[in-house]
Amino acid sequence: MAGYLTTHVLDTARGVPAEGIEIVLMRLDGAEGREQVGRSVTNADGRTDGPILPEARFAVGTYELVFHAGDYLRRAGLAEGGVLFLDEVPIRFGMAEAAHYHVPLLLSPYGYSTYRGS
Repeated sequence: MAGYLTTHVLDTARGVPAEGIEIVLMRLDGAEGREQVGRSVTNADGRTDGPILPEARFAVGTYELVFHAGDYLRRAGLAEGGVLFLDEVPIRFGMAEAAHYHVPLLLSPYGYSTYRGS
């Protein structure tokens, strides 16, 4: 089985998929090494149009998804007084074997959660 990574974002404050969120995927290598290996924007379904890390670029290791949620929260009118509690949301995780990894973001203006999905 080949490995790959997918993600999606749900706006839990409004109960809808979060469209238009830029997502950057970084591969981490030790304390200082960071390499951008993926970038995408969520579509109307809150998903990227394809895997953010496709099979051809998959490698085991430690990664970080950075969800640029601030612009989305502002557009949705969820930035109270123009000041954001959350702006960029980083999620650091490991992929230890070639498999399908799905790391979603459940987002609200004042909190978020994630899990390993399917």
